[in-house]
Amino acid sequence: MIKMKILQTLSRLYIPSLNPTLEFYEELLGTSAGMRFEIPQIGLELAQVGNILLIAGSEEALKPFRATQATLLVDSIDEFKAFLEEKGAEIIRGPTEVPTGRNMTVKHPDGSILEYVEHSKIE
Repeated sequence: MIKMKILQTLSRLYIPSLNPTLEFYEELLGTSAGMRFEIPQIGLELAQVGNILLIAGSEEALKPFRATQATLLVDSIDEFKAFLEEKGAEIIRGPTEVPTGRNMTVKHPDGSILEYVEHSKIE
């Protein structure tokens, strides 16, 4: 049996505009954004600085995502999906292709909502 791994946990911050906030967090954490991309079809722009995921957009664009409390970067969406369903979690969205790989949004048995992301192997 292959052991699933959570590779990183990201705190999510929902913001109206990416550029000024991104600059602040890069200075605060002393590191540049490791990733930055747009999802124009849903009106969002995202950037990761350290363990913080900045999600920028209008109130309307952010509304469907605000209940999601954290993002877990994982090694296998498929393995986590099977495990989570077996444990009584509800898959709210996905798995879906996203600019970084695949993701899904899950409601845990305790009511917490988390996003799971498996990055594509780009080398």
